[in-house]
Amino acid sequence: MSFTLHLDHDAKTPKYKQIVKSVISSIERGVLKQDDQLPSINELSEEYYLARDTVEKAYKELKALGVIDSVRGKGFYILNEKPKQMRVLLVMNKLSAYKKAVYEAFVSTLGDRAAVTLHIHHGNVRVFDDIMKESIGHYHYYVIMPHFYDEADRVSVLSMLKKIDPKELILLDREFSDFSGEYASVYQDFTDDIYGALQSGIDLLSKYEEMVLVFPQDVKYPPEIVRGFRNFCAHYHKQGRIIGKASDDEVLKGRAYIVLEDSDLAELVKKTRLQSLVLGEEVGIVSFNDTPLKEVLANGITVISTNHSQMGRTAAELILKGKVMNLKNPFGLIRRGSL
Repeated sequence: MSFTLHLDHDAKTPKYKQIVKSVISSIERGVLKQDDQLPSINELSEEYYLARDTVEKAYKELKALGVIDSVRGKGFYILNEKPKQMRVLLVMNKLSAYKKAVYEAFVSTLGDRAAVTLHIHHGNVRVFDDIMKESIGHYHYYVIMPHFYDEADRVSVLSMLKKIDPKELILLDREFSDFSGEYASVYQDFTDDIYGALQSGIDLLSKYEEMVLVFPQDVKYPPEIVRGFRNFCAHYHKQGRIIGKASDDEVLKGRAYIVLEDSDLAELVKKTRLQSLVLGEEVGIVSFNDTPLKEVLANGITVISTNHSQMGRTAAELILKGKVMNLKNPFGLIRRGSL
């Protein structure tokens, strides 16, 4: 057995992680086989000018993966020619019905080839920082939804993302425009997506005198949604207006509403009934993000939505195939009775 450790002293990846990858790569290439003995901790640290703690940490991780084992007084041996499982960290901004669809498709596609740890940052940069400080260096892949909008938060998140090896990073649901590098992503383009979805329903929207976007102030949503809505109204010469909550409007007739929060959706459906208006003729409603309930509520709620299950599947496939790609997730208008 001739084992050569491959280290890149200029790489951002910690040295102990490079040792782990080098051992696994040597197994995959057939250089190391089951029962082969690895150099001792002292031997490896002396030969490659590494701290003893660095080698010891790498060997502990290889043991945890089931790749090597140790025999007291004899050293470390290759136990298995394949690691037990990849470890994947999934960090979401919240766990709503549609984010749950992402999670379930992601975990199902990975199957028993990976163990997934889920954390929620709730749009709180301090929570995110705590999660990442405890996690960096302990996973094979980091799949992150970077829903942060305040400038100070973005700077802090960007600093943390730079600590991750780009080949181990997948940004999910939203691109992070300040971040560069050879990383993977499965994203929505909120500006173009909402514009394109509304454009595809222009025949239905033409009967309404005004379009109203209900964009909440107390819940964080991508500001690109507002930009896409305004672009659409300007291009098609539609009268457009933005309000903070559905209760801000008393008169609904002649208006088409685009709503993000389900509470605003419920408020509009209730007001339509109280005012004896016909939904889909005198009042239009388009809801953001599809759920099973919206298929049956009020004879069907028209939605503009990405395919959340597809997003989860695509992210998992990038991991399984080891690909670094930036992929836009499918998005469109689903026509139902409310428009």
